[in-house]
Amino acid sequence: MAKKKQSTKKISSSSENKPSVFAFLKTKQTQTIIGFFLLFLAFFLCIAFISFFFNWQEDQSTISQLSNKAVKSKNLLGKIGANLSHFFIYKGFGIGAFIIAFQIFRTGLFVLFQQKFAKIIISWNWALIAMLWLSITLGFVNDKFALLSGIIGFEINEYLQTFTGKTGLTIILIFVLITYLVLRYKLTFHEFLERLKQKRAEKEQKKQEEDELEVPQNDSIETDQSNKVNLTTTPTEDKKEKSEFELSVENLTPTISKHSDVSAKKEKLTLTVEEKNEEDSEPEVEIDVAIHREEEHETENLSDKLVKDFGEFDPTLELANFKFPTFNLLKQYNETISIDPEELEANKDRIVDTLKNYKIGIAEIKATVGPTITLYEIVPEAGIRISKIKNLEDDIALSLSALGIRIIAPIPGKGTIGIEVPNKKSTIVSMHSVISSKKFQESTMELPIALGKTISNETFVIDLAKMPHLLMAGATGQGKSVGLNAVLTSLLYKKHPAEVKFILVDPKKVELTLFNKIERHYLAKLPDVEEAIITDTTKVVHTLNSLCIEMDNRYDLLKAAMVRNIKEYNIKFKKRKLNPNDGHQFLPYIVLVIDEFADLIMTAGKEVETPIARLAQLARAIGIHLIVATQRPSVNVITGIIKANFPARIAFRVTSKIDSRTILDAGGADQLIGRGDLLYTAGNDINRIQCAFVDTPEVEKITDFIGSQKAYSEAFLLPEYVDDESGTSIDIDIADRDKLFKEAAEIIVTAQQGSASLLQRKLKLGYNRAGRLIDQLEAAGIVGGFEGSKARQVLVPDLVALDALLENEKNI
Repeated sequence: MAKKKQSTKKISSSSENKPSVFAFLKTKQTQTIIGFFLLFLAFFLCIAFISFFFNWQEDQSTISQLSNKAVKSKNLLGKIGANLSHFFIYKGFGIGAFIIAFQIFRTGLFVLFQQKFAKIIISWNWALIAMLWLSITLGFVNDKFALLSGIIGFEINEYLQTFTGKTGLTIILIFVLITYLVLRYKLTFHEFLERLKQKRAEKEQKKQEEDELEVPQNDSIETDQSNKVNLTTTPTEDKKEKSEFELSVENLTPTISKHSDVSAKKEKLTLTVEEKNEEDSEPEVEIDVAIHREEEHETENLSDKLVKDFGEFDPTLELANFKFPTFNLLKQYNETISIDPEELEANKDRIVDTLKNYKIGIAEIKATVGPTITLYEIVPEAGIRISKIKNLEDDIALSLSALGIRIIAPIPGKGTIGIEVPNKKSTIVSMHSVISSKKFQESTMELPIALGKTISNETFVIDLAKMPHLLMAGATGQGKSVGLNAVLTSLLYKKHPAEVKFILVDPKKVELTLFNKIERHYLAKLPDVEEAIITDTTKVVHTLNSLCIEMDNRYDLLKAAMVRNIKEYNIKFKKRKLNPNDGHQFLPYIVLVIDEFADLIMTAGKEVETPIARLAQLARAIGIHLIVATQRPSVNVITGIIKANFPARIAFRVTSKIDSRTILDAGGADQLIGRGDLLYTAGNDINRIQCAFVDTPEVEKITDFIGSQKAYSEAFLLPEYVDDESGTSIDIDIADRDKLFKEAAEIIVTAQQGSASLLQRKLKLGYNRAGRLIDQLEAAGIVGGFEGSKARQVLVPDLVALDALLENEKNI
């Protein structure tokens, strides 16, 4: 899939204070001045051209004598007008030069009304073609009248006649005219036939109406048609010279269309006319009734018509036969929660006794048994302070002889206090149970994630698109990697490869390697990278900067489509309201997963922090979401700017309350029992979840199942990013050139595109060797210098020039 390129340029602080020329040109005052200038220039040229046709012979002596004051011109606009007219008309295109003046006038209007620049360019292209055709056509006129065609038109006409003759050139010009009209005004032969049929039908109808409206010799007209006209004469007095006519018009207006129901009411009009003597009576005048029909209107716009004809755009069509992973790829465990009444009763008694020792009475107690935790909800007696119970957390843990006691005082939305106590016999929450749950399968979320099960044994499903970024933290071995696998597995079971792409960063090099098998289905990478799973810190920096370029490109598309987020954009694109010729395309969600973020900060520092901060702040609207995992998100690892944009956080077990507050801004993570026990918060409530367990063999089966199916030709390619250091030009000795230098030069010159990724694909090279070849081509003067993310300019036009250049180098 082709991607837009965007260059990244550094602007020095000294240049920031200087006014920009482009900014000056974009001001409304400047555009108004330019617009009026073009309008007056068009009038100037028209007057000069018209005057030139009357005075061109007398003004021949004034040409090229602008500085000679003794020479005067008869052109209305003086010697400047005579010289301009001589250049455009005589030496140029003859009468066709008036098209230039007309186009300058139109351009002035475009600028004044702030039309798009592309519209101006298209208008000029059509005008120049018309001017050239007119000039060549007028070249058939005798050379005495060469002024009509201009020298250019006359010479081209004569030159073409030597090959095709007059008859052949005439045929070619007629064909060019027809082609111009068809393309310019979008005419078709079918429309021409339809118009002929319509005119013929109108003539037949008009003739039929004239035959029906025959006027008899007496003074009354009666017709039995639907359009009924009665004309009767009622003389008031025989001797008077005046008479009255009653004209009764009934249902004169027919039904115009199926959308209108127009019926004329019966009206009577009394007309008084002068009556002449019977001897001088004139012949009766026939009435010609013309019925004007309403124009036809389109009942649907172009996008609705396209949807009706072809249906909505389907992004999954290229992999229409893709099958989602089946449930049998996941392991099933005995997930029946065993309720031990004796354990529940014993825990209840210990809690009640401990609170009684501190003179805290309990009015009611209720137990909810979960997979690994049992929640005891207590209602204290009136007058008991909640903070008093909260301070007894360690005492209750001591009395219960259990690790991981957590007190929730009070439980949000309830008038109770919660005490979470780990079960002696925990139950494994399998990925199979949460993926196959009705709640997950019927979810309408954009990016649903089945994280695990709550204390009440309900599947906990969250939407990554609304988080919009997720921060995962916890001590080593407490379940972060399993949590990442659960997130990725959920998306693989729910989203088609066309709808979501993953960028996986794995500094440990072993955690996410299994996902290499689905590279051409789900993964995204840089064009010059061999493996999609990113393990090298340098490649991480390049990928993050490339993702920032992708983010900016997507925002440009959203701006052009006049929508606010990726969901609205894709809906509009599916309904065919966006033209792919304008660069629009279906945008998949991109999920960036970073494992061991602290390691990246230690090795790369600001180079990683800056793009991460940009993505965290801006990328949510255009479908780029971050999942960052780290052991402890301290201030030096995740800064305040990054952390503020991660409201959704998952905390596995940590060793101290300080670490818990660092992750969640609240305590509790230090009271977890490990093995996937986690706390999830999205900025308000904190939920205790038992993370679904997905083992490495299960992930391997899933990736094998997906990888064995038909895939895209390559992974989803991010925009190419080249840092400033790789763009330096150095002198390279001819003797040190690569063996593939000439072949690479021929590929670059033939394609007229100077990029390392092109050499990688064509010559099957690695990025480093392709980069060295590009440096050698630059030193040889075959390609230009570094221009950011853009492809380098090719300085050699063709292979002949390349051979000449290489031959000259040998002779030196």
